[in-house]
Formats: sequence, structure tokens, C-alpha cells
Amino acid sequence: MKDLLKSNIYDVDETIVIVGSCLKNMQPKGYEKIEKISKNIYELCLEETHINMAITKIGGILRTGKVKNIIFATVDKSPHCVQVHYIRNELEKMMNLKDINITNYVVVENELIEINNEIISLSKTLSKLKGKM
Repeated sequence: MKDLLKSNIYDVDETIVIVGSCLKNMQPKGYEKIEKISKNIYELCLEETHINMAITKIGGILRTGKVKNIIFATVDKSPHCVQVHYIRNELEKMMNLKDINITNYVVVENELIEINNEIISLSKTLSKLKGKM
């Protein structure tokens, strides 16, 4: 695993995986499933790094034109890790991502659970969630 913020933006493959840095220790079998998708894994801890720094770094990586697939994967229930999933929406506001496939997972009991963009967007709008109850 490479540190996202310490990696060169050109040192990427067609598929990159960005994981919460605690995922490997907290969900080891789930992490192994991620490794089967791609070995090009970058760790990110939004408890120690501001989300804006991550967005800028990932934006730079995408500007290289090398990346066609991004996978975001984190543990579930972490107030810091949930922000990793918000990066997609922020990048979409900055640049055209139509040619990039983005997938989001949370790992629960070592299983990958795909989370769609609608759920991620809704989780940022607590007033809308209240209306759903």
C-alpha cells in the first residue's frame, strides 16, 4: 500500500484503489478482496489529512489521463472514512469524469458492499434523511 499524499501523480495504473488506512487492519479478509481487484492501492486517512488535500491530489492524478477506474473502499461507521466517499462528488464539480468508472465500497464483516452515488449524496444531506424517516 502506498501513501496517497506521498505518491507521485504519474505513478499510477489504469485502476487505482483508495482505501481508508485502517481498512487492512480492521477488515483483513475484505482488504484481500480489494487486492484481487488491483494491487495499485493508496491509503488515505482523513483523520490526519484534510479532505481538500486528498481531492486536489486525486484531481492531479486524474489529469494525467492514465486512470480509467477508481475504487474507494473504507470501513463502515467511521465519521472520517465516510468522507472518502464524498471525494467523488467534489471531483465531479471540478472536472469531467464521464470516462472514469468510480466504485465505492464499505467493508463490513470482511465483505465488500457497494454503495451507489445516490446513497453517498443523500448521506451528506441530513435534512433529506430526516424526511425519509
